[in-house]
Amino acid sequence: MTSGSRHAGGGTLFTEPFLVVSHRAGAAESGVRDQYGQPLGTVAEAENRTFRKALRMITGSARFRPNCFAVRDSGGSVVLKVRVHDSRFLVMRADGTPIGEIAPDGPDRFALSAHGHPVGALENRHRGDFRITDFSGGEVARAAEEPGRGYVVEVFAQLTDPLASLVLAAALTVETALRPA
Repeated sequence: MTSGSRHAGGGTLFTEPFLVVSHRAGAAESGVRDQYGQPLGTVAEAENRTFRKALRMITGSARFRPNCFAVRDSGGSVVLKVRVHDSRFLVMRADGTPIGEIAPDGPDRFALSAHGHPVGALENRHRGDFRITDFSGGEVARAAEEPGRGYVVEVFAQLTDPLASLVLAAALTVETALRPA
């Protein structure tokens, strides 16, 4: 992956320029590490319902996919919650305060919005390769599948909220929710 100027990492999900997301087959949790392999957090089903999981495995139906994810920092504290509702992703703080949403905006595009205003977009360029832009269309992050490594998310500049939270939520949960069962 390449970028223009990179920012220095701060050792957290919101400050590192590279996030490596690894998902194990059959696991309900993805690990998130920095580019050097240091743990930064996890993404997991927040409402792990055994019956829903069993139905998803048996039927392969998207109808039984997880509907809520918790993004946790390296200490285990929830920093974001992402609830899947229909085809939209509602992004909230740990206490449930709404931040914004990620909603389909075409066949290979999701709009990022906060309080009803557009703040960016996520574009699925091709399977396993996502581009995330700000409101003006400037690329702020990219997520790409790297065989043997998982997904690598590159954030090109230090972002502020609500865009920072929406970019993190988009990069860490959209592919997980859309992944074939």
